[in-house]
Amino acid sequence: MEIIRGLDELRHPLENPVLTIGNFDGVHKGHLELFRKTRERAQALKGQSIVMTFEPHPVRVMKPGNGPPLITPTQQKLELIGEAGIDVILCTPFTREFASISAPDFVEKILVGKMGIKEIVVGYDYTFGYDRKGDIALLRELGDKLGFTVHVVAPVYVDNKLVSSTSIRKLVQEGRIAEAEVFLGRHYQVSGTVIKGAGRGGRLLGFPTANLRLIDELIPKKGVYAVTVLLEEGTYDGVTNIGYNPTFGGDNPLSVETHLLGFSGDLLGKTIRINFIHRLRDEMPFESVEDLAQQIARDVEDAREVLKGRQAPAISGSVEGARIG
Repeated sequence: MEIIRGLDELRHPLENPVLTIGNFDGVHKGHLELFRKTRERAQALKGQSIVMTFEPHPVRVMKPGNGPPLITPTQQKLELIGEAGIDVILCTPFTREFASISAPDFVEKILVGKMGIKEIVVGYDYTFGYDRKGDIALLRELGDKLGFTVHVVAPVYVDNKLVSSTSIRKLVQEGRIAEAEVFLGRHYQVSGTVIKGAGRGGRLLGFPTANLRLIDELIPKKGVYAVTVLLEEGTYDGVTNIGYNPTFGGDNPLSVETHLLGFSGDLLGKTIRINFIHRLRDEMPFESVEDLAQQIARDVEDAREVLKGRQAPAISGSVEGARIG
């Protein structure tokens, strides 16, 4: 996989490029179907599969402060697209100047003139160009004129529910992690740097925790979760608490704290990734530190039971179990 950071960095001709375009926040099963079709057509042409995506999210530029929290930060998004078997990712800076390009100019000057596309794969609701005035009908018209083929991918449904970034975002915010996993085709994951916490976990409760400064914007609903934790050393089972530590009173900031089962070592300053597997319970205040410690011990046992023998979901490139159209 090759990552090209912007159109100005595209200095060599692409080979029979087949392109798909989108923000692809979440890289969910609907996006994976677009990538699958793009790969399929590129292989048929003995060409390259290309994904054009944008940084930052266009809403952040056009409506500052109004954008939804991202499901996948840019680096994770690029990794997931690469894992889906795409040859080249064109990560394009999104600016107001870029947004002002008309739909015909975008196709003629950039997609054809700059990239030389042979075919393009788009979703059923694709729009493009200034003020989103370009649609699939215009894209087909331009394809006939300029010599490229347009493929339209139908919506993807799982259990008769439309797979979309909006629905996944809502599920995560409601703590419905297992349902979000079905739409994503993988566990919902957050990443962060381990920072120094209040020191209560090991000292007072007997369960040392890694406290995270999150990279991600989309945080699951407050509560306690069974998780797996990805470190350089390997993967560990764990228990994560998201909340405000109400047992200790005061005006505590929101924290994400994880106890790793069977791990001993210093994680301070390291970046770790947490896969959310199952929501165990709500966060709640306890009458004493002892009561809280007893509940954490029960949480650990519950997490062990949930995680025991669990198989990882299908790789990110799979849309198994999904219905198209």
